[in-house]
Amino acid sequence: MADNDRPDQYGVLLYYKYTSIPDVDQLFSFYDSNCNSLGLLGRVRLAPDGVNVTIGGKLSLLEKHIAAVKSNSLFEGTDFKLASSHHPLNDQVAKECGFTSLSVRVVKDELVTFSPNPWLKSPEIAKAGTHLSAVEFHSVLQSAGLPLENEYPSNSKKLVLLDARNLYETRIGKFQTPNVETLDPGIRQYSDLPSWIDDNSDRFCGNRVLMYCTGGIRCEMASAYIRSKGTGFENVFQLYGGIQRYLEQFRDGGFFKGKNFVFDHRISVGSSDANIMGACLLCGLSFDDYSSRCRCNHCRMLVLVCDSCQQKKDALYVCELCQKHGKGYRSIPLVENDELQVITTPIEIKTVPSDDITLSPQIHSRHGSKPSRKLRILCLHGFRQNASGFKGRTASLAKKLKSIAELVFVDAPHELPFIYQPCLTEPNSKAMPLSPQSPPPPDNCRKKFAWLVSPDFSRRTTESNWKMADCQFDHLQYRQQTGGFDVSLAYLKTVFSEAGPFDGILGFSQGAAMAAAVSARRGRPGGEMDFRFVILCSGFALNLPDSERGSINCPSLHVFGNEQGNDRQIANQASRDLAASFEEGCSVIIEHDSGHMIPTRSPYINEIKDFLHRFLE
Repeated sequence: MADNDRPDQYGVLLYYKYTSIPDVDQLFSFYDSNCNSLGLLGRVRLAPDGVNVTIGGKLSLLEKHIAAVKSNSLFEGTDFKLASSHHPLNDQVAKECGFTSLSVRVVKDELVTFSPNPWLKSPEIAKAGTHLSAVEFHSVLQSAGLPLENEYPSNSKKLVLLDARNLYETRIGKFQTPNVETLDPGIRQYSDLPSWIDDNSDRFCGNRVLMYCTGGIRCEMASAYIRSKGTGFENVFQLYGGIQRYLEQFRDGGFFKGKNFVFDHRISVGSSDANIMGACLLCGLSFDDYSSRCRCNHCRMLVLVCDSCQQKKDALYVCELCQKHGKGYRSIPLVENDELQVITTPIEIKTVPSDDITLSPQIHSRHGSKPSRKLRILCLHGFRQNASGFKGRTASLAKKLKSIAELVFVDAPHELPFIYQPCLTEPNSKAMPLSPQSPPPPDNCRKKFAWLVSPDFSRRTTESNWKMADCQFDHLQYRQQTGGFDVSLAYLKTVFSEAGPFDGILGFSQGAAMAAAVSARRGRPGGEMDFRFVILCSGFALNLPDSERGSINCPSLHVFGNEQGNDRQIANQASRDLAASFEEGCSVIIEHDSGHMIPTRSPYINEIKDFLHRFLE
């Protein structure tokens, strides 16, 4: 028996299956029991429409797992990709790839997140492109320009080769074929692919489209999406089993040059061809090893940095996508724990830390396990508040979300004067009256800020800037605060550029109004802010010139007091009107009875978690 075939040899198993799962709970129990009993580690994702599995362990035990899965008729025709491998050597890489624990999780929507908007209907997987074996795929590339037999034959159709993977994957290996146009979308994540396809649909229409990815699953949904565009988009084909099956068939690499990036502890798998396609981000020398897990300082995408450049002090890594969008090599200091983070004057950012939780050997949950990456949420405080105060008010929320989200707080750009009400004595009181002209002592007074101010607002910056209130508090004052939007919008663009990326924005009261207005501009040319969702608490709609009812296309969660909720600041109808500004199907509403605050008790916190789980990868 060869060394690679020893019963105790370590191996990795990848497979997926799109099929209707009649009982997800039962299948969950099977994977939980089977993988634990065999000591297998890795990721199992279950959904009503199929499974996606990447696990590792002894080859003999992985084969037992395959036999158990095959006994279920649901998995008939499944392509089990089993490969021998070294045992995970780098704990950091193994942990990041999910190979230090077992994670069995049920996902509500998609096995692989294709759309950034979880409420958009996914294309029907039954309409996916025609599967081509590795040999067939190679043959088509070899005879580029000739039509496929029995499939829309036409000599006028050009062959287009589409790489459905992320940019950092394509930088160490890809197909290169003479006389074939190869399209590399240059995307940061798979959910960016639909919009890229939309923007480049003219390059597919009327042509034959040949697609490939790592193991095949990403091509299933992407090819179905292209074909869903109708006439002119019928000729779509995909490499069955992905690059992995192709390299098994063509040991010398065939038309594939470089290495195949994989999402497990192996990091990449190459052919017998030793040529290196990748290059160091800093010095440009040939390099294709991601084992150091170097990441872009701005967007956290993996980047290639050679061993020599990693030794450079104070080196900053800016990926080619961030460079393309104008983000330079400026320092972005990160301070651990609960200290202030100064990004650039006057932006001050405070982060709520989430305690590190050591993963146990097996982590599994019917409703979801600890995600591989927490959501990063930018939090916008209300009128006459600040980042520090809002962080304190949301401490309970941060604690209950700490396993899935990191909250980042920022002060608004408009500094407000201090307001005080003179404390006048009651009639017949013997106490000494306080002079209306004497402001409170300035000690320990924190600056207050706003996203929107009155049109006649003039900024003052002196610390002793006290102003006596000229009337009683007006709970409808938010209607008069309509100025300063452009300043706040430009300010948030800077925050995103210097401290991003952010998965979503959480806004409270006036901060929610600002977040909603920003979401209305999401995706516009020159928008410069990329995020996936908003959480709007006790919000209201701004009266902006280009706002229309039901016109905002952004996943949103609206949390506000019901009619009996005692929110004396923002009326229930005002928050309802804000929710109505979002397209139908884009919003979720939570009404509570807790007043002008964000509720963290059950059932409200569970509904907030359910919303966020839709965006976890």
